[in-house]
Amino acid sequence: MSMRDDQLDVLNVGGESYDYYRIGDLEGIDHLPYSLKVLVENLVRNIDGANITDAQVRELLAWDPAADPSHEIQFTPSRVVMQDFTGVPCVVDLATMRDAVKALGGDPEVINPQVQSDMIIDHSVQIDAYGVDDAVQINMDIEYERNGERYQFLRWGQQAFENFRVVPPGTGIIHQVNIEYLAQVVMTKAMQGGRPLAYLDSCVGTDSHTTTVNGLGVLGWGVGGIEAEAAMLGQPISMLVPRVVGFKLKGSIPEGVTATDVVLTITDMLRRHGVVGKFVEFYGEGIASVPLANRATIGNMSPEFGSTCGIFPIDEVTLDYLRLTGRSDEQVALVKAYAKANKLWHDVDDPDYVEPRYSEYLELDLATVVPSIAGPKRPQDRIELTRAKTTFEETLPGYVTERTNGNPVHVSTDFRGDFDIRNGDVAIASITSCTNTSNPSVMIAAGLIARNAVAKGLSPKPWVKTSLAPGSQVVADYLKQAGLQDDLDRLGYQLVGFGCATCIGNSGPLLPEISEAINANDLTVTAVLSGNRNFEGRISPDVKMNYLASPPLVIAYALAGTMDFDFETEPLGVDPQGREVFLKDIWPTNEEVEQVVAGNVSREMFLNDYASVFEGDARWKGLKVPEGELFAWDPESTYVRKQTFFDGMSATPAPVEDIRDARVLAFLGDSVTTDHISPAGAFKATSPAGEYLTAHGVEPKNFNSYGSRRGNHEVMVRGTFGNIRLRNMLLASVGEEVRPGGYTYDFLAMKPTTIYEASRDYIAAGVPLVVIGGKEYGTGSSRDWAAKGTAMLGVKAVIVESFERIHRSNLIGMGVLPLQFPEGESAQSLGLDGTETYSIDGIRALNDGVTPKTVHVEATHKDGTKTEFEAVVRIDTPGEADYYRNGGILQYVLRNLMAE
Repeated sequence: MSMRDDQLDVLNVGGESYDYYRIGDLEGIDHLPYSLKVLVENLVRNIDGANITDAQVRELLAWDPAADPSHEIQFTPSRVVMQDFTGVPCVVDLATMRDAVKALGGDPEVINPQVQSDMIIDHSVQIDAYGVDDAVQINMDIEYERNGERYQFLRWGQQAFENFRVVPPGTGIIHQVNIEYLAQVVMTKAMQGGRPLAYLDSCVGTDSHTTTVNGLGVLGWGVGGIEAEAAMLGQPISMLVPRVVGFKLKGSIPEGVTATDVVLTITDMLRRHGVVGKFVEFYGEGIASVPLANRATIGNMSPEFGSTCGIFPIDEVTLDYLRLTGRSDEQVALVKAYAKANKLWHDVDDPDYVEPRYSEYLELDLATVVPSIAGPKRPQDRIELTRAKTTFEETLPGYVTERTNGNPVHVSTDFRGDFDIRNGDVAIASITSCTNTSNPSVMIAAGLIARNAVAKGLSPKPWVKTSLAPGSQVVADYLKQAGLQDDLDRLGYQLVGFGCATCIGNSGPLLPEISEAINANDLTVTAVLSGNRNFEGRISPDVKMNYLASPPLVIAYALAGTMDFDFETEPLGVDPQGREVFLKDIWPTNEEVEQVVAGNVSREMFLNDYASVFEGDARWKGLKVPEGELFAWDPESTYVRKQTFFDGMSATPAPVEDIRDARVLAFLGDSVTTDHISPAGAFKATSPAGEYLTAHGVEPKNFNSYGSRRGNHEVMVRGTFGNIRLRNMLLASVGEEVRPGGYTYDFLAMKPTTIYEASRDYIAAGVPLVVIGGKEYGTGSSRDWAAKGTAMLGVKAVIVESFERIHRSNLIGMGVLPLQFPEGESAQSLGLDGTETYSIDGIRALNDGVTPKTVHVEATHKDGTKTEFEAVVRIDTPGEADYYRNGGILQYVLRNLMAE
């Protein structure tokens, strides 16, 4: 008998009996971190004697905290969650795979989600209307008009695929819906002829902030869409057992400090410490005083501090949140009984409590946290609020050019009247995103600061685009019940929609007169948002500097109207009596916030708002839906097109080859994000993507965004490396001007051109391509198109100093080889400038089942001299080697399904 059979037991809870896999008595379990205990349960439950064995479980139980990752396991998530920007391509790929299976003579219905897969449509609403009472209805009407093709396709998928549910537009943000409704903490499954099986909830998601659910004790993280598709199809995720960082929280948040300030501080600490590829786990007696909403806020920012997850264990705080959000008494009792039976319960006062052992340790006294913001282009760049003005003044010169007008520029508008704008002015101040709108304390604080500002006669400056996009309808309910929405409305913070909006780049256009003034005078204006992403070019094409802040601070900056502002010494305005009003005069106390939260956030709100969560409104129900097991592709569609990844695919993979005489497509620096590689926001008619849509009869006003067009590979490949803030230094290497955006030098045509057009020349000539970069390549969202587009441009290898986790695995999933320069070396130290041709030897060893630690790279310069080095191969597991040999993860899965 296997360990799986030995550990099967019965759990009795309130008169109900469940089968479960008992891990609490396994030798070595006591000192394991909570997150690794979750992996133990996952392995035991899925032992099959082949991919997962008893020996692998014993290795995990014998985990050495000090060791570097080397032990590979197969993690099988219980669920997959998706948002529509990254989820639509998943469904497109699954639909295309059905066509591919049929073409190979198989049954198309073998392509079907094997685990519960949920898509939440939250990334498509754009803030076109704002500052008016019916903004939410106007924006939703436009959303359906823009995205009707996509939504019809998703409705088809909902009918055609088993285990696939869709949460319609206007409901909420993926991560908030996940913690408030979808996540069960402990799941149950009916078993044929026996008791239901109770097992741990876990998930992966096509959004890097899937880690929000870590606040509930649910292990999960963001993966690329291609990896998520494999998980949907029942494939386990290959991973190395990571190092686990124990993070002890103690003390309590002081007056005037918010959960956002705490999470920015933690992000700063963990980025400095270095946690990429590691688990971070919060523990100790202090976490009992950390509310679940704050835990979720901290977990949400895990991608920003770089870890795979940022998890809290299950305790009474978890149960209180499950009750509040409408989970049944039976479910709450099951979670508690299961957690205690399997030694997953956290209570430091329990005499049997055993403190876990960790690989590394950090500690934060919450009492030391001070109000903070982060920016102007990375979430880890924390700035204490008292230094915000000084830091802005120090940073601004880096954004000023010879075209910049340093004087006030007069603007005249119908909507907001006449005013002057200047460098540093806040053009966008948006309360949005999963980071904060799932947290009642900061949302109520924003409402109270609005109430106090209205009472003092304050209002935002007329050039500020104000917006409120909550993460669920519950937020709108409690703000309205508390009477705070009226005050927010008076400041221009009317509800604009339920979705990611500003944080994903859907901030919508600025007033045309403001946009024209900014661009004509090359002004450096700013955005302030309560989100988690502030990368260059992400928020708005008109805005150069982006700052993250708590919701109440977003309002404070809207009142100030500029980042060049000191809240301690400068007044926000004057009250009706002519007295100066400072931020401290309108900031609510922690006690005030807690009282309003306690009096207005109720279980009934969650029960009512989630009672019909999958049904949608009349718009959703009225969509015309195609039928059939295969999707009827419309050749005229500019939103949803059949993928080309499987065209001409054979039943067995061809051998992998070494790379010969490759050219450099892009020569990039440090911290190149997935936004730089695959932008999500708006694009111009003069871009390759814009020219494609124009040629297909789409007017610029209907372009929508790259994110909404992800179901159309023709748009996405043209947008790859198309971010307006990208700087391809290859142009400088050949003596050309470095134009920001998707430009390169074509060594075949001997001229500067767009990256897309150059790639077509190289592909036609059979010339392979490489991308060269620096540190932290692929930082940011789990954006599968950053890898898909790279592959479709003909890039065979990416050579950088270091990768972020998700993008590295996505590249492998698309058959692109991720390589790193030797430790301590870089393109600059090796004397490379991108004008060389590159040959890479040693890749063919993979055909023999061997993953080489390094491959030999030979870069030939223009004068015939050579630079040679050994590049580190970042194929980290045997499973990833299988994917690469097959040309990608989807090809691997499809071949396996056909062979069964």
